[in-house]
Amino acid sequence: MRQQRWFPAAALAVGLFAINVVARLLTRFVFDGDDSAENRASIMMFALIGLVIAVYTFIVSQRRRPSEWLLPDLVFGAVGGMLLTILVGPFISGGQPFSSGAGNFFSQVWLYSGFAIAGTLVGYWVAVMLGKDYRSRSLKAYSESRQAKPRRVVRR
Repeated sequence: MRQQRWFPAAALAVGLFAINVVARLLTRFVFDGDDSAENRASIMMFALIGLVIAVYTFIVSQRRRPSEWLLPDLVFGAVGGMLLTILVGPFISGGQPFSSGAGNFFSQVWLYSGFAIAGTLVGYWVAVMLGKDYRSRSLKAYSESRQAKPRRVVRR
């Protein structure tokens, strides 16, 4: 099952949704009625989602080209996690997706998207900065192979 093409995206979406479930249950049972604590928990949830996406990007960018993992795995996983978080998540905390109005709904969409994009950029930039991304490793292997070959002597 892990070899299936859809598995990384689905696992990422379920993992991101699990972070949301824990945050929602925590705010429902521990911080019930405290708006400032609920806001802090929400921001911490989005920050943790960004961190998970950054770590995922860092790990995957070492093994495959960005064209292979960015759109299929990361984008579909993050969008799937966002849809689960925004449309199914409110039922866990005893609400409904549009009960707080369209402004709250779209603010969650923008926050989720912003933290997901920022996490992707940070994870990829750290991999590039450390020289661990696919392209840097390919260029390093190429330069080492070119230097390992002896210079051809041209006879005239």
